Amino acid sequence: MEQVYREKSGCSGCGACAYACPAGAIAMKADEEGFLYPVIRQELCLDCGACARICPFQAKGHGKHEEEPDCYVAKHRQAAALAASTSGGAFTALSDAALSQGGAVYGVVFDKMLRAVHRRAETGEERDSMRFSKYVQSDLGRTFAQIKADLLEDRTVLFTGCPCQNAGLQAYLGPLARARQLICCDVICYGVPSPRAWEEYKALLERERGGTLQYVSFRSKALGWSRQNSNELFQYRTSAMEANGWDDRFYRLFFQNRAVIRPSCGQCPYTDSRRCTDLTIADYWGVERYAPRLYDSRGVSLVLASTSKGKRLLAAAAPQLWLEERPLEEALAQQGKLGEPVKLPENRREFWRILDEMGMANAMKWALEERERR
Repeated sequence: MEQVYREKSGCSGCGACAYACPAGAIAMKADEEGFLYPVIRQELCLDCGACARICPFQAKGHGKHEEEPDCYVAKHRQAAALAASTSGGAFTALSDAALSQGGAVYGVVFDKMLRAVHRRAETGEERDSMRFSKYVQSDLGRTFAQIKADLLEDRTVLFTGCPCQNAGLQAYLGPLARARQLICCDVICYGVPSPRAWEEYKALLERERGGTLQYVSFRSKALGWSRQNSNELFQYRTSAMEANGWDDRFYRLFFQNRAVIRPSCGQCPYTDSRRCTDLTIADYWGVERYAPRLYDSRGVSLVLASTSKGKRLLAAAAPQLWLEERPLEEALAQQGKLGEPVKLPENRREFWRILDEMGMANAMKWALEERERR
């Protein structure tokens, strides 16, 4: 087989195909945009088709549940947990419940180079760095293999990631994915930005401000939790800065121009209310309209529970939460990615051409001006 996918829009980069290859002929390698894709070493390929058969993007139904989920508004009872979370602290409560069962939690952290990578946690302290949003596609590394080993030891596992990463994990695990102790949790995903674009942006900030980038926060609550504030405030600090700085260019590149989003996100099959996971978490936008008494400027979470496994873990986490069931229609009205995929710009390749030829500053300038011209 020459290639697992027909077009790049049909590959999310989950890596299930690489795990499935019996000959070890597939490696995940970054393309010119920094996104990982499977590359087949033809001299090792058995042409068995295992890689194509396991691909969740090509699977009928994409592993999604038939029934609609139950919908909840959730807020952590502890102020410290709210302050340390992007939304209302639902992930903290859910992961604490999993850890209290002697389980392992898998989520995304920034490593020392501020690259988004999946990691494993056995303690609350290890888990804490998984809180807060990271708007860049994470590197899963050997996460799937680690999870399989945990499940075979009968450990509780909570895996959090994008829907496509969850689908990839379940495809790789096969029947083991139905194990009672595995709880899959996704975040409602707008799309995943390019790791290369993130690296270029970090380098640009360092050139502009001097020093080495030491701190970033994609979703600061400095002005309170709200749809407008949360999606505009990017905080950062380099070693040459005495205080945090603010910048909105990467946000605008991601949410407005969208040229840095992975091609498959434009055809994402997981942008509806029927999820492929046990639990789904996000911001409960519009809570001030639907249930004003539950609004909190420190953050409020949306939780969708799609399976009995998800509902059991949510029940275990409930003592840490203010929790109330709400109509699913509220989430559908406010979360656009429960309805349709992100629309990518037709001229997205122009951004990458300018980046290659003229650098990140010029590419971002073009992209943001292009958005204004539309």
